[in-house]
Amino acid sequence: MSKPSYRLISVVPGNAGQRLDQFLTSRLDVSRARVQELIRAGKILVDDAAAKASFKLSGGERITVLGPAARPPLRAIAEEIPLEILYEDDDLAIINKPAGMMVHAGAGATDARTNEDARNRGTLVNALLHHFAKLSAVGGELRPGIVHRLDKDTSGLIVVAKNDESHRKLAAQFARREVKKTYIALVHGWIKQDSGTIAAGISRDRVCRTRMTTRQAGGRDAISHYRVLRRLDTAFGKFTLLEVKIDTGRTHQIRVHLASLGHPVVGDRLYGAPGELRPQIRAGKRDKTIALPRNFLHAAQLELAHPRTGKRISLHSPLSAELQAFLATMEKGHAGTGPASST
Repeated sequence: MSKPSYRLISVVPGNAGQRLDQFLTSRLDVSRARVQELIRAGKILVDDAAAKASFKLSGGERITVLGPAARPPLRAIAEEIPLEILYEDDDLAIINKPAGMMVHAGAGATDARTNEDARNRGTLVNALLHHFAKLSAVGGELRPGIVHRLDKDTSGLIVVAKNDESHRKLAAQFARREVKKTYIALVHGWIKQDSGTIAAGISRDRVCRTRMTTRQAGGRDAISHYRVLRRLDTAFGKFTLLEVKIDTGRTHQIRVHLASLGHPVVGDRLYGAPGELRPQIRAGKRDKTIALPRNFLHAAQLELAHPRTGKRISLHSPLSAELQAFLATMEKGHAGTGPASST
C-alpha cells in the first residue's frame, strides 16, 4: 500500500515570530483561508504535532503538509434546475437568469468552511449542462458556454454559446462593444440630470477585495449611460428608477458607477445601500420596514448578431414579480412621483 503524499518544510531562524498560517500562505502559494482550512482538518503538523493557525514560529521547526495544499480544481456538474429559456437554436441560447443564482462556481464562491461539493451546486452552468447536450469549451471546464456574466443578485438576460465557433464570434462582438445591453435599476435618491454618462475606470478595492472602486488610478475603462424613467417620492424616501446601457462589462460596473454618484442600487449593501428601508413617522406611528433580499438590478434587454447568420436577435425581459411587488409596496401611501426633470 502506497504512503500518502506529504511535504516537509523547515523553518529557518529568519522566520521566527511569524504566525503559522502567515508563513505557510507564502510558502505554499495558496490563500490564507485555505491554509487555515488545512490546519483545522489536521493536515498541517509542526514537529509531528497539531498546531493552531496562530502558533508563533521560533525557527528550527519542521512542518509537515499532508496531501496537496491546493484544492482540487472544480468541474461543472449537471443538475436538474429549472431554466427560463427565451431563445434557443443549434448555436446559442438566451436565458432569463433569476436573482440568487451564480453563473458558475469559483474560488470566491465560498469560505474555507464550505466543502467542495457545496461550492459547486446550484449554478447556471450546472443547469445548462443538464438542459443542453453540448456547450462550448472555450471557457474551460468550470465555465462551459459562458460568454459573459451577471452578478449573483442581478436577474435577467444572459447569452450562452453551444459550440466553440459561436463562442468566439459572440466574444468578439462583446469585445468590439457591438452587443447592446440595457438594465433597469432602482437607486436611492433623485438623480439630478435626466440622463448622463459615467466614464470612470474600475479596479478592485485594495482594502475590501470583494468590492470594486472608481477611486483608484489605473482602473480598466468603463462606460455606463443612464436615463431617468421615474423619480419616486415615497414614504420610505426618494428613489430614481433608471434605464442603464453599458458599453463595457466590468465587474460590478453599474453598481459601482451609480454608487460613485452617491446613488447606490437599492438592496446593494456592498456599495452602501441600507439593508432595510424605514418609513417616515406619520401621526405618531411608525410603519413596518421593508427589505429587498437582492439588488434592484435587472438585465432587461439584449441585442446581438447571430454568430452564424448575422441576423439581429433582440429580446426583452420584464421586471420579475418580486421587483414589481417591491415597487408597489414602496409606492403605497407615496408622497408623489417626481417630474421627468429636476426643478
